[in-house]
Amino acid sequence: MEKGDSARGTAFKAAFAVGEFRALWAAEALSQAGDQLARVALSVLVWERTASAGLTGLTYGLTYLPTLIGGTLFAGLADRYPRRTVMIACDLLRAAIAALMAVPGMPLSVLAGLLVILTMAGGPFRAAQLALLPDVLEGDRYVAGLAVRTITIQTAQLAGFGGGGLVIGFVTPYWGLVIDAVTFVVSALLVSTGVRRRRPVAAESSVKSRVARAFSGEGARELWQGKGIRVLFGLKMLAGFAIAPEGLAAPLAVGLGAGTFAVGLILAADPVGAVIGSWIFTKWVPARRKTRMVGILAIASVVPLVFLFFRPPLPVCLVLIGFSGAFAAPYHLQAVALMARAVPDGVRAQVMGLTSTSLVTVQGIGIMLAGGLAQLTGPFVAVGVAATVAVASAGPMAMAWKRAIATGPDVWLPAGSRTG
Repeated sequence: MEKGDSARGTAFKAAFAVGEFRALWAAEALSQAGDQLARVALSVLVWERTASAGLTGLTYGLTYLPTLIGGTLFAGLADRYPRRTVMIACDLLRAAIAALMAVPGMPLSVLAGLLVILTMAGGPFRAAQLALLPDVLEGDRYVAGLAVRTITIQTAQLAGFGGGGLVIGFVTPYWGLVIDAVTFVVSALLVSTGVRRRRPVAAESSVKSRVARAFSGEGARELWQGKGIRVLFGLKMLAGFAIAPEGLAAPLAVGLGAGTFAVGLILAADPVGAVIGSWIFTKWVPARRKTRMVGILAIASVVPLVFLFFRPPLPVCLVLIGFSGAFAAPYHLQAVALMARAVPDGVRAQVMGLTSTSLVTVQGIGIMLAGGLAQLTGPFVAVGVAATVAVASAGPMAMAWKRAIATGPDVWLPAGSRTG
């Protein structure tokens, strides 16, 4: 692989030059599109059948929450069985369930149960994908691949709901679920034809021993025993504070005297910043600096949000939130890359699954706590307080990360950058 500036300049092209990565990326892009469409379709379907805002909100929540269970409990299957096989099996299972959900007249209780299973299957799929990616891409290509993944997910969040609403406007919610099922089938085909077979990481020969090891909690032990990995995990959990503007988008807009259009702008500011920040970080920052910048970027990602305490005008709010996303996305993707490289291959999927589901969990908790504080103090104070706590927490963790690099450079820094 090329080195130096030319390698940085062609990192994205180099990642897409790998056929297996193209297949994995296309499969996830389809899954993301299908997920967004399904969320809109189910929300419309439940509202049409019940006219209940509560049940509609509960249905929407079920498209997220069971992923925590799937990613925590079942991620280890991707360490005991071939990761390609786990991804294909999860896709086919989700396709079958989405097709069942598309049957007209399905009782809501059955629909909810099927939705829980479908969402849970997304956990091991993502864990297997994240664990497989370091085997597919190396060096700067791997970081570029993670950046492409981040950009794809953020872009899906920006465009998915509008596009989903447009599709459901032309077809019934049931056909929306059929389309969702088709995306999973195509995703499985992409993985089966585009990703080569690899032996399972586990050495166990019996199904019983493989399943036992998958649920053994080895990934959690690995996560907490390694000091550097523990620090990276803590830095990623700062997202629980940084999520406050997203959770309080509506009251922030009202506090600024803006209309509902401002809510969409506030929600879009962070993803837009994340896309820009990921691109700049991957394309222009040298590999020797990426690792050293993790702690600094973590602090920088929450500092702009402190200034929302002073209730700035809407354009300034959008810039501050955008800067937060631009600093946050690069350190998150670099942290994932470092963790994946540092942990043993035999527990990589468990560590990745636990990390990604913990991230979703702290974001949910962060939104709830910010909402409760906003009820007492107002949304701007709540965001400012959350950001201040995050800055105070990020400082010591950034120093701990600096010490981890100094004491174990062979683990964390690329060759040629382990001095100075």
